[in-house]
Amino acid sequence: MTVKRISKNTRTTFITYGFVAAAFAVLQVLNSSGDLSPLLSGMLIPICAWVVMAISLNLTVGILGELSLGHAGFMSVGAFMGTTAAIALQRSVESAPLRLAIAIVVGAVFAAIVGFLIGIPVLRLNGDYLAIVTLAFGEIIKSIFTNLYVGIDERGFHMSLLKDRTDLLPGGKLIIAGPMGIGGVERISTFIAGFVLIMICLIVIFNLVNSRAGRAIMALRDNRIAAESVGISVTKYKMMAFVTSAAMAGGAGALFALNYSTVVANKFDFNNSILVLVFVVLGGLGNMLGSIIAAAALTILPEALRQFADYRMLVYAIVLILVMLGTNNPQIKNAFATCFDWLKGVFRKQSAKVSGERKEV
Repeated sequence: MTVKRISKNTRTTFITYGFVAAAFAVLQVLNSSGDLSPLLSGMLIPICAWVVMAISLNLTVGILGELSLGHAGFMSVGAFMGTTAAIALQRSVESAPLRLAIAIVVGAVFAAIVGFLIGIPVLRLNGDYLAIVTLAFGEIIKSIFTNLYVGIDERGFHMSLLKDRTDLLPGGKLIIAGPMGIGGVERISTFIAGFVLIMICLIVIFNLVNSRAGRAIMALRDNRIAAESVGISVTKYKMMAFVTSAAMAGGAGALFALNYSTVVANKFDFNNSILVLVFVVLGGLGNMLGSIIAAAALTILPEALRQFADYRMLVYAIVLILVMLGTNNPQIKNAFATCFDWLKGVFRKQSAKVSGERKEV
């Protein structure tokens, strides 16, 4: 029984890796040859960022079993801190890919720190209480960045809240300008960097889930009292999943922000947290491949429906309802399972046939 479970998890893991790699290869070839539409070409990096957001939130909601409504707050921390690091390093680090990598790491580290500080009081709560408090923290983080001023000069970094009191020396630069956010950002994000970030996040998540710590996290999700009774530390494993999820969201925020020339706090509001939660629910709780497909499809769909003008969001809502009904319909699930088994049987027969022909030769 254990062998079967491990085999199934391994198969699912490699299918997810293969799907992401194949999608990247196809899109990269189409984009390089100019066969990709300008709309889709411009959305490749945001799609990568939202995919990372979806799988990172799925770690909290699907694997840990806790509802978080402030995930966009971690994304904003990564966006602002990562962009600040990229701007500060413009003179000392000439290589754009290296600056992007440093920015993503800085964004992930700061988001992890914020996640840890928020997790200390929040993870003592459960259910609706935790959701409400994470929502509040998300709005607090957005409010902080709306009123934050950060500048750099020869003396280093200078910060102030509510008003610009940075008092920069001549030649200094104001990076974060309160409600105006960050302007004049060099767009250094690339589709390749987005693909690498997705793969790194998937490797981290799958290795965590299949480890002893991952089994402890899922035990807490399934039955907290039973898990505590056998000595599993609730705070430790909840914090581990929550901080890991926050760090991934921070990396996604840095990737997302460095794809635009302007970064403002309003881009990371409550609506974005709900949007990411929709990706997770539609893709399936704990299903990373489903979250990837849902994030990509639902990021493209609103833009593809712009031609319908006023009816765009109505069509979008209808599609969401139909997908929700489909994913929760046992008959449709059984039909897909039957098709998959049939395709698997055809593939096995074809492989056996090819192997027989080779032996005869």
